[in-house]
Amino acid sequence: MSAKKNLNSSIFKRPRVVCIGGGTGLSVILRGLKKLPIDITAIVTVADDGGSSGRLRNDLQMPPPGDIRNVLIALADTEPLLESVLQYRFENGKGLAGHTLGNLMIAAMKEITGDFTQAVKEMSRVLAVHGRVLPASEQDVKLVAEMADGTIVQGESRIPQFGKPIRRVFLDPPEPHPLREAVEAIQEADGIVVGPGSLYTSILPNLLVKDISKLIRTSRACKIYVCNVMTQPGETDGFSASDHIRAIYEHVGERLFDLAIINNEVPPLSIQQQYAKQGQKMVLPDIEVIHRLGCDVLADNLLLYQTVVRHDAERISRHILRLVNERMKKWQSG
Repeated sequence: MSAKKNLNSSIFKRPRVVCIGGGTGLSVILRGLKKLPIDITAIVTVADDGGSSGRLRNDLQMPPPGDIRNVLIALADTEPLLESVLQYRFENGKGLAGHTLGNLMIAAMKEITGDFTQAVKEMSRVLAVHGRVLPASEQDVKLVAEMADGTIVQGESRIPQFGKPIRRVFLDPPEPHPLREAVEAIQEADGIVVGPGSLYTSILPNLLVKDISKLIRTSRACKIYVCNVMTQPGETDGFSASDHIRAIYEHVGERLFDLAIINNEVPPLSIQQQYAKQGQKMVLPDIEVIHRLGCDVLADNLLLYQTVVRHDAERISRHILRLVNERMKKWQSG
């Protein structure tokens, strides 16, 4: 009877999905995933050093709150007006100009609780967040890049602005310790989603935290990489989809992902011209090359046109849920 009960509970349990990244890309995907019957844990980079986040990091000796803020808002059950308030950036005021209200609230909660991770948990409760939001590490981490000409550039915000190809990025200190809860979430995951987001400044800083890539590689979860739809100036100029995956593998080792979700829809010419002015192009879906990297591919029209090109979060989320459910069924039948 007990064995039958355990089997039934495993069949009907909600899939546990861990999403890893930072910036606006991760937030877009989470807005779709939070509508589905899954348990979400978002693991977010803490390497940001620009703008409001960088100032709070330096002034209060705390991890940068900006990416955390965006993810909290993406997963929150908030009214549009409240979201606008949390994202509001002050334009005036000595010492206040440039800060977002959401960042200041996280900083205040950190001062009240005395702990950054606890502050994020309390903000999650206040905002009725769907799932958990965790920093990848609580250590003070700086992102450093070695450019193709050997120049060393320190600081997440400075790297894309340097104007030279990136050879590699690394963390200072190297391999900071991961948050214990982040480790446990990866170990218990049914699905692990990496991306989309800035390759060198949002994705890799998470994977370079001690043991994170090792935990992903050895996990039996369905491991998915969601590739960007457009190249990013200063980071991935001229990159195809396989170039993104290859860059990750060059940093943390091969065979990290089971499958890559990539866009195969060509944007209208007017959209392409708009992005070309900023030095951006569509990421080419070189499927056969990705297969040679040992990674399956799900290619689909993933574009959503707003003022900018975004991923269609709901469409991608349905793909993710289906893939994770299929993997879980294989475990149960095997």
